[in-house]
This record gives sequence, C-alpha cells and structure tokens, in this order.
Amino acid sequence: MTLHYFLVCKIPAFFFVSAAVCIFGLEILLLTCRLRRLSPPRFLTRRRILLLHLLTLIGLLCLLWGTFVEPYRLQTTFITIPTPKLHGTSIRIVQISDLHCDRKPRLEPRLPDAVNRLNPDVVVFTGDALNDIRALPLLYRTLSAIRATLGKFAVRGNVDNRLFPGVPLFENTGFVELSMDALILEKDGQSFGLCGIDHAEGRRSWEAVRQLRPDLFNILLFHNTDLVDYLEKTPVDLYLCGHTHGGQIALPLWGALVTQSLHGKTYEAGLYRKDRFYIYVNRGLGMTGGWAPRIRFLAPPEITVFDIVPQNATPSLKTSEPIREEPAP
Repeated sequence: MTLHYFLVCKIPAFFFVSAAVCIFGLEILLLTCRLRRLSPPRFLTRRRILLLHLLTLIGLLCLLWGTFVEPYRLQTTFITIPTPKLHGTSIRIVQISDLHCDRKPRLEPRLPDAVNRLNPDVVVFTGDALNDIRALPLLYRTLSAIRATLGKFAVRGNVDNRLFPGVPLFENTGFVELSMDALILEKDGQSFGLCGIDHAEGRRSWEAVRQLRPDLFNILLFHNTDLVDYLEKTPVDLYLCGHTHGGQIALPLWGALVTQSLHGKTYEAGLYRKDRFYIYVNRGLGMTGGWAPRIRFLAPPEITVFDIVPQNATPSLKTSEPIREEPAP
C-alpha cells in the first residue's frame, strides 16, 4: 500500500465509516432511552437530536437507494476516438467489466439485449466474473447471449484468479479468453490490434504488448490500471480496464471512497489521457463479493461504447465525466 493510497482512500473511508457508525449508534441509543423512558445524555440537546434524526433519515434513504435502485440503473457511456490509423471505416468496441455474478441475478438478464442493441463489432470483458461459484450457470447464460460481428474477448481479473483459478469461466460462451495474447482483427479491409493480458501475468505484460504493430490502432485489455506507467513507449492506443467499480460508493464532490487501486484516486473511473494513449476505467456491472455490502451509491453500473473513427471525425464523450489529462512529469 502506497502513502498516496493511504491518504486519499484509507483515511477518508475510515472517517466516513466512523461517522456513519456514530450517527446510527447515537440514534439507537436515543431509541433505547425512549423505550426505557430514560433521559437522553446531556450532550444531546434538542437541536442536536433533531440534527441526528435528519442525518439518520438521509443515511437510511441513501442506503435504500444504494441497495434497491442504483445497482439496477444501467448507464451506457458513448466515446468517440479519432485516429489517423483508420481510413474509410470505423470500429465499435463495447466494454463490459466486473460482473461479479452472485446467485441472485441483478443486471444479468438485461445485459445481453442492452449490448446487442449497440451493434458492436467487438465485445470485451475486462475481468472479475463471479462472486459465487453457484452463479456460474448465470454467467454462462449471460455471456453466451451477447453478440458481436468480429468476436468477443475476455481477460481474467484478480478475483477470478484468487477464488476460481481452475474454473473455465468462458467455456462455450463464445468469448475467447486472452492470457498473454496479441491478435489482429479486420473490418472493411482495415486492421487493428487487440492485446489481452491475464491479471496474473501482469509482470510479464511486455511479452504480449511487444507483439503489437505500431502502424495499427491497438487496444489493450487488462483488469486494472497497474500497467499504465509502463506503456509510454509501446504502440498501445487505448487501454481498457475496470476493477475500481468507480469506488462503488462515491461521495459528492469527492468521488470514489475506496478504489483498491495502486494509483488511489488518480484513475478512479472514466476516460483519461496519458502521453499518447487513452485509458478507460469502467465502473463495472456488479459489486464486490464476500463480506462487502451489495451497495452502489453515485457509481452506477456501466457499459462503455467506443467508436474508433478516422482522424477527420470529431472526438466526443457522452458522459457526465470529463476527459482528464494527466499532468506532464
């Protein structure tokens, strides 16, 4: 854990959780006093009690929203990227990420239709497929129903490798699992490169990236942003990843509360430009498994559509998040 991550993620998260515990704890204390017909503690004046009730109500409403509404509010982000490496045609890439399938379906039944309506040339999945092995049939049904004219490709994420290392996550789904692979795809006589790296192979990523042709538009698939500082002299044009869930819980004006990323909040969600290539951090579709609460707040689930077009087209980003330029070193 870096000092940067500790300062921008761990400390704010600690204070946020501590504040929430204090508010709900005091509310429970007041309720207990009322039930036992006891006087509230002296430091809880009438005004403070009213403020406490208000904060508790806001907290409960946010909790209900984050549990029953936002996890089902699927958002589609459209991004246009011009490139001199294409002529006379465009390529549509649809990215999905971080499904984290549980036994109870959430967005999975709606996802194939949502993706197929976009008419993608290529669909890519950037890792973390399951929370529960019993959801494997749900994963298979969901991925199998997705269509793409040029192919469907996937890489494993950290959860896939840690919890399900021997499980064939993409078997018979039509998705090609990429581990350390670089491919050349073609549309209308125009070629472009696609490189996929398993999260477990991140340290050896150069072996796959160096297979890319510099004259082609090249897309890199990796689960998180760990490789971003090592791509300056590579032919990668677009780096697609996920992992952060956009924080999964975000705060107004602050953004992601916790990202679980080596870069802290530097690449928490959305589109970024670094050196000569773009980075997109997808917020994902599911939620962290295990003991973590299944809550999303101000970080709705996301499908991202990339239209790679010839240079004379106008770049655009249809989303609430601006393109962020990385400062020069």
